[in-house]
This record gives sequence, C-alpha cells and structure tokens, in this order.
Amino acid sequence: MGKKIAIIGGGNLGSAIAEGLLISKFSKASDLIVTKRNTSTLRSLNERGVEITDNNSLAVKNGDVIILAVKPFQVSEVLAAVKKDLTGKKILISVVTGVTIGDMETVVGKKVPMFRAMPNTAIAIQESMTCISSKDAGTADVKYVNDLFSRLGKVVTIDEKLMEAATILGACGTAYAMRYIRANIQGGIEIGFDAPTASLIAAQTVKGAAQLLLTKGSHPEQEIDKVTTPKGCTIAGLNEMEHQGFSSSLIRGIVASYKKIAKD
Repeated sequence: MGKKIAIIGGGNLGSAIAEGLLISKFSKASDLIVTKRNTSTLRSLNERGVEITDNNSLAVKNGDVIILAVKPFQVSEVLAAVKKDLTGKKILISVVTGVTIGDMETVVGKKVPMFRAMPNTAIAIQESMTCISSKDAGTADVKYVNDLFSRLGKVVTIDEKLMEAATILGACGTAYAMRYIRANIQGGIEIGFDAPTASLIAAQTVKGAAQLLLTKGSHPEQEIDKVTTPKGCTIAGLNEMEHQGFSSSLIRGIVASYKKIAKD
C-alpha cells in the first residue's frame, strides 16, 4: 500500500498488529516502525526487517499512519510528546480502550484525521472483529483504515458513542466465548473424552457454528432448528440449559460488563 506505518507501543496488541500486517502482506517490513521502551522484546520483528526504536517522536515523524497502542494512562503523555510531529497529512489511529477521539483532540490541539479502532485478541491470527469510528477523515483515509483492519479480520464502522458497547461485545466477548468452550470441554470429559480430544471437538464445533452464520448470513435459530429433532437429545439439552438460566446469565453478564465500562 506504500504508506509507512508507525505503531506506538509494541506490546501484545501492537506487535500482533505488526505481525498481521506482515503475514497478510498489507505492509512490507521496511514500511513498519514499532516502538517500545524495551526493544529487546521485539527482536523477532527486527530480524524480519521491521524498524524497532524507543523513540516515539522519530517514529511519528517518519510515519504516514500512526497506530497508538499504549496503555490508557500513557496516552496523554505520549501524544503530548509527539504532537509537534502530527500533521493533517498523517492518520492517527487509537486502539486504546476508553480513550475517545475528543480526548486525543484535546491533547493534540490541531486538526488531524483521527480514528478509534476496537479489535480483539484474535487479531494475532488475522481473525479479529474490529469496530471503527472516525473524525476529520476523508474518503481515502477511511478506505485505507478499513482495508488495513480488513486484513486482520472483519471490520464494521460504528458511531463512536457505541465504542464502549463494541468493547464488551467484540473484545470481552472473546472471554465469554472461551468460557463457553471451557465448559463444553469439561462436559465432554465427564461424558467420556480425554481433555485434548474434548478441546478439539469443542473448539472446532464453535468455529464451524460461527462460520455458518458469517458465510450464510442466517439467524442462529435457523441453524438451531436444523439440529433439534422432536424428542431429541439436542432440544433436551437446550431446554435444560435455558431452565438453568443460560441465555439470561449471558445477557446479564454482557450488561454488567457494559455498566462497568460506562461507569468507569
């Protein structure tokens, strides 16, 4: 794509984004800069040709696209230190939880195309669900940012006021899904499988179920109907789960998480 991408913060998320951009061939190694105080932890990226530095200002100065991937409490300090190098010709993308575009504008103090992107940890394998919102961004910038994250999974554009909700459904949602899979594995062991086999069956079954919805665009109940026969074992299990509050507990958990993030 030709643009130089500077990732400010080479922690788990920042380095995963860099890995994904390389693997998907969206960027060449020579077009990536990743910053971190302890650069030794990014040796593998450096060995592949990615520029590694502990100098945020240098990275921002040389980058066309700036991806902010630091801790929330570091954002103000980092942006204040590099704002002189930010111009209207650059694109600023934050993947930091809880930091609004308004927060960034207050620190930067000038008009720069700004984006908020909320990916999840599956970005490490190019299977993220990333929600994006923007301000002061032209059509070409919007397309570029969407293309970038599309190489790392699925993308949806949302109003920024829904970004906290996106965090719960798309990012925290990974943990909810993992907990369901873990329970499936435990149940599988109880009915006779060893742990590795139960884990494989549970994980692949969930992956296949999700892929059915993504590929066919069907509603979950349509797919449920296909495997629930009269007096069958599937409906017996589903009804018992509902009697025990399965759907209700999940919904209540999502709402509780949202109340927590909205309150804080």
